[in-house]
Amino acid sequence: MAARTAFRPDAVLVQAVIAGALSFAHLHDLAAAAGQDGWKAWAYPVSVDLLLVAAWRRLRADRRSRLAWCWFAVALFASLGANVATAGLLDIQHPPAWLRIGVAGWPAIAFLGGTLLAHTTTPTPIAPIPPAPTTPEPEPVIQEPTPPAPEAVEPPASEEAPALPAAAEPADPAPAVPAALVAHARKVADDHQTRTGTAIDTDTLRSRLGVPPQLADAIAAQLA
Repeated sequence: MAARTAFRPDAVLVQAVIAGALSFAHLHDLAAAAGQDGWKAWAYPVSVDLLLVAAWRRLRADRRSRLAWCWFAVALFASLGANVATAGLLDIQHPPAWLRIGVAGWPAIAFLGGTLLAHTTTPTPIAPIPPAPTTPEPEPVIQEPTPPAPEAVEPPASEEAPALPAAAEPADPAPAVPAALVAHARKVADDHQTRTGTAIDTDTLRSRLGVPPQLADAIAAQLA
């Protein structure tokens, strides 16, 4: 079980009780002097204190409320006025007419003030709208200069060796000529020389024998 909180007297609270009791008594005496006897004289200090408390509670909720400040000043003036009036400045045995009128009209004034304080709504403080989250701007990308690529070093062109002269291709060997073909060619050559009186040339021999040029050259070489 939780330990009980020890009661400690508070000097401010004691002072408030004393001030409230004295103000309560002064209001009672002033109301009684103004012709309000019996329970009515006790109701006046209660009405003033309740209006003072109601205005103070409204001020705690809204410090800028002009209505609360107005009724707080009215209740404070009524309490302070009763304290000053009972200090000997007024003849309580023979109160003036304006004091009787003020005390008689106080219940209506207190009712109006209490009604306005109770039925006037307190403006609800508007919570500040949090700012929308901003997208952080991307940091600028600093591109470092790219070093130039090393140029490809071309190897020095090798000196081409001078082209060697192409070797002379060996001449085609003379085709072998059959002996029978040589004998036939000799007869053709003799017949041509007999008819023309001149030796047969290679082209005529080739055309008469119907052989390729190389073979005709080989036959002519054997006939010479």
